[in-house]
Amino acid sequence: MTDPSSKIPVTILTGFLGSGKTTLLNHILAGRHGHRIAVIENEVGEVDVDSDLVMTSKEEIFQIVNDCLCCVISVRDDLVKILHKLLEMKDQFDSILVEASGLTDPTPIAATFFKDEVLARQLSLDGIVTLVDALHFERHLEDPALDGHDNQAVDQILVADRILLNKTDLVDDAALVRIESRIRGLNATADILRTRHAQVDLRHILGIQGFAPSSLYIREPHFLSEPSLVGNEHSDHDHGEASGHEHDPSISSVSHLFEESFDLPRLETWLQALVEADGDHLFRLKGIVAIAGDTRRYVLQGVHRILELRAAEPWDGQTPRSKFVFIGRHLQGQVLRAGLSRCLAIPEPCPA
Repeated sequence: MTDPSSKIPVTILTGFLGSGKTTLLNHILAGRHGHRIAVIENEVGEVDVDSDLVMTSKEEIFQIVNDCLCCVISVRDDLVKILHKLLEMKDQFDSILVEASGLTDPTPIAATFFKDEVLARQLSLDGIVTLVDALHFERHLEDPALDGHDNQAVDQILVADRILLNKTDLVDDAALVRIESRIRGLNATADILRTRHAQVDLRHILGIQGFAPSSLYIREPHFLSEPSLVGNEHSDHDHGEASGHEHDPSISSVSHLFEESFDLPRLETWLQALVEADGDHLFRLKGIVAIAGDTRRYVLQGVHRILELRAAEPWDGQTPRSKFVFIGRHLQGQVLRAGLSRCLAIPEPCPA
């Protein structure tokens, strides 16, 4: 198995039209930050590059800009092909940043780094960063033209590991508090950073380890505590279905806490069946799991139909307990808890 620390980290940058993605990319390419980043920008002509040409073809342009490798492609090109070509030049960069189109769900891009075996061996998904336009967010949230049950602006927030609330200089403090509350109603675990003109310390968006096995208990040390999440979710004491966000009653977050340990094969089988049946409606899955007979935490990370459950660090004297968080549409809290309960380890009977 490839050592995760030897892989090149990949960040997916997403955000609705006008949120500031191109501004952020131009800052990265012009700033004196010391990072060597391969930037994959999918809107030809959007990034302001002015540098020596490294390689060109009919389909892509590679340029060195301020020690960063910029790859400008059209939305018709195959991302997998571009990534394979970048790996032939991997001595020129230390991380990759992929911009997702403002009108698409970024999860198919995330799936690329799990499904392609060659890429999975050499690249690791570090996190999904979503820019939110503070001035127009609420308008996008309520726009009937975006189809309330398939709103890309909402989808991009649901899957985010980190959210940049941009253009904060264009709204007042009361609006910022209200917007952050509405974002929290959609994604209760992602860190929210306020930005102006997409100016952000790159340490806040690169190397965040949103998909690393240790990320949940390092970045979210209270993940296993109660009350668990803010917003529209349910703890293990509330077995009803989660309520939805006010603009779309089909969207919810559901969490369940268990003191008992789980049987690993049964849990893996149930989770796989869940994502195969309902993966289109599951935006994110997160969890820390106690496995019977194992002294290590197991960490669950999932995006739609992509699922990973792997062993991480030992419990180190902490009482093992398990927590699962589901973010998606049409979630049924009671059904999810019942399914998880069937995966609990059955204690050995006491000898007579």
